[in-house]
Amino acid sequence: MKLSTKGRYALVSLVDIAKHQHQGLVSIAEVSRRQDISLAYLEQLFSKIRRNDLVVSTRGHGGGYKLARDASAISIEEILLAVDENIDALSTGAGMKGGDCGSIEQVLSNKMWESLSAQVHLYLHRTTLADVIDDSLSPCPAMPSLSEFEET
Repeated sequence: MKLSTKGRYALVSLVDIAKHQHQGLVSIAEVSRRQDISLAYLEQLFSKIRRNDLVVSTRGHGGGYKLARDASAISIEEILLAVDENIDALSTGAGMKGGDCGSIEQVLSNKMWESLSAQVHLYLHRTTLADVIDDSLSPCPAMPSLSEFEET
């Protein structure tokens, strides 16, 4: 599993929209400027995000985007899958091709990767956009430096 910029930009863009939609519809040009993400790239992402019913849009003067549902009803997994992110730890890598009919070591190793994938799916399914926006995610004790980040 390797998250690309598609997934990261989709998440940060939806966080931006959620945090600013109280002011009205949010244009992706505003998101592009605030987050320093290419407008053309965001337009490509938002066609997928909109098709997956995560946002609704209004065209024309004063148009823009807002969340299609409450942030607590949008899982991070939905966001990543909407932009075609692969969140399966077994999707590529050594041993994958021969895992089903390969050596016992490959089979046993792949069981571990399947278990990891299940844990990742569960975490991303249970974690919502609201959890991210509200900064309610617990820091990982194994990575204390990540919890020291402060908003500027």
